[in-house]
Amino acid sequence: MAGDQKAKAMKEQAEGKAKEAAGRTVGNERMTAEGHAKQKKGDLRQAKEKGKDALRD
Repeated sequence: MAGDQKAKAMKEQAEGKAKEAAGRTVGNERMTAEGHAKQKKGDLRQAKEKGKDALRD
């Protein structure tokens, strides 16, 4: 399950970066903010999984 969550975190980060870049390109502040938020959500998910891994070791 941890592998699924790590993959989901990386996917969210990539989608967020793409959406943020697209928003900046077209000048859409809302899209930029949504992309940034999705990227941060992925960062938090990844940090949570790293914390779990540290406790297991």
